[in-house]
Amino acid sequence: MNRRLAFAGVTYAFAVTMLGTTLPTPLYPLYQRRFGFSELMITVIFATYAAGVICALLLFGGVSDQIGRRPVLLLGLAVSALSAVVFLVAGGLAPLLLGRILSGLSAGIFTGTATATLVDVAPSHNAERATLVATLANMGGLGCGPLLAGLLAQWGPLPLRLPFWIDLALLVPAAVAVVALPEPVAMTARPHIQPQRLTVPAEMRTIFIRAALAAFAGFAVLGLSTAVAPAFLGHTLGVGSDAVVGLVAFSAFAASAAGQLLLEVVPQQMALPGGCAMLIAGAAVLALGLVVTSLALLVTGIVVAGVGQGLSFRAGLTGVNSASPPAHRAEVASSFFVVAYLAISAPVIGVGVLAEAAGLRSAGIVFAACVAALAAIVLVLLAGQRRTSPAGAVAR
Repeated sequence: MNRRLAFAGVTYAFAVTMLGTTLPTPLYPLYQRRFGFSELMITVIFATYAAGVICALLLFGGVSDQIGRRPVLLLGLAVSALSAVVFLVAGGLAPLLLGRILSGLSAGIFTGTATATLVDVAPSHNAERATLVATLANMGGLGCGPLLAGLLAQWGPLPLRLPFWIDLALLVPAAVAVVALPEPVAMTARPHIQPQRLTVPAEMRTIFIRAALAAFAGFAVLGLSTAVAPAFLGHTLGVGSDAVVGLVAFSAFAASAAGQLLLEVVPQQMALPGGCAMLIAGAAVLALGLVVTSLALLVTGIVVAGVGQGLSFRAGLTGVNSASPPAHRAEVASSFFVVAYLAISAPVIGVGVLAEAAGLRSAGIVFAACVAALAAIVLVLLAGQRRTSPAGAVAR
């Protein structure tokens, strides 16, 4: 397989693996009706995904550098397929929790390794283009999962089974592509595999805190869009279409991808404050949509916040990577991603708890206020940093 085919094959495998992680999004209302789950239990089922991702990031972060890319990619595909099988036979709470943990493990195993592989096999060794393609494959796959499942649940037979059969079918050519991949990394003589440490050196903590707060706010929006948005649409707005639920979740990830692409034209020093400003605006529109019961405003708020998430996330990660000492770069990046994936789980569980006590509408409004507050804190920190910087200096 030449570089161009290898690049295309890994991109496809990356997108399909991420697609499988978000397939359940429009199906949560169906599981809720079938098994009688509370809104809090739905958020817990969703949040177990983040636990799987974080475990995989910590345990498998640097494994492919020692044993090769192909074995780790195949492991990620195998875990993704196992997750789909568990969902196929799920008859209650325990299999759903297991399926979500497995899908999180597959995402955590695949994300870093697939990104590194694309850089390895990119034609002309174009690392910048490879990283951009990895971003699009990641977000594109995440967005296509709920869209595909929503369409199948709306118009296809067996809505809780068919999406996962199709997922398994899509994984077959992905496995073939990975097996045919020329291994770009030589296995070390004595692989030394250990959990990834989490470290943030003292000299860059201010930069890390700003970027991590923005990432937390942005990833919380993505978590809401995939865990609680189906309930908002069904219970608060009266939208019963599974296809619409899938389309709304798709719009959040598509907006995130668009936001990350904006960094190609937005100056680096404007990207993080611009992304935070969009997070605040999107959260405000989302809250207004819940107050006045407007689907259009709710979707607009999610899209605007999604663009802000993509822009602030990529800008924050770029800044963190630039400021990290080379000896600690992997540890700092792992710390950053752990914060981001905690944001996917913890806030949505909080929304579920609050929804049980005060109702979905109130929980959503409080959530939007918290996202806006976090983004505003980042803007305040950036403003303070600029005031204390020497004249003419450019803030990271």
